[in-house]
Amino acid sequence: MRSIALCDNHTIRILGIDPGLRATGFGILDKTGSNLTYVTSGCIKTASGGELPLRLKTILDGLAEVIDAHAPMQVSVEKVFVNVNPQSTLLLGQARGAAICAAVIHNLPVSEYTALQVKQAVVGNGHAKKEQVQDMVKRLLRLAGDPSPDAADALACAICHAHGGQGLGLLATAGYRMKRGRLV
Repeated sequence: MRSIALCDNHTIRILGIDPGLRATGFGILDKTGSNLTYVTSGCIKTASGGELPLRLKTILDGLAEVIDAHAPMQVSVEKVFVNVNPQSTLLLGQARGAAICAAVIHNLPVSEYTALQVKQAVVGNGHAKKEQVQDMVKRLLRLAGDPSPDAADALACAICHAHGGQGLGLLATAGYRMKRGRLV
């Protein structure tokens, strides 16, 4: 893992990932002090109905290209919770695993956040709707237009990490997780 010395002027490039089997959103921003600057965002789409291993490879390869092109220093990924359909949850978990592997292969520290934590950090309400997240991402990063829903969720994950993921006293929180608002 990379060791990063932090100071007020140091720029940290953060890759946020919203894993999905059909579309995996990604968003990159730079954090300098308390300022956030949009770098890029988009989606990695897989062939609908294609073989699962090939779809996972598409996610892994797509995120590897993004990492190679933009050289993020830290990665934040949204955690997956159980949905109504257990099979969908398992498939989503595999897409998430491919996303995490893309970061780990590049020796990047990975932090994980629940959807509730991401929405709370960006909108101020953990139960905000997707449209509210999209609007706040647009406002916080001063974007000219609305990012796609998947890209907005990924950027929101990066914003969440930028605001709170550095831990108390700017200590890196990679390898830790949040439980009831505390690092464990």
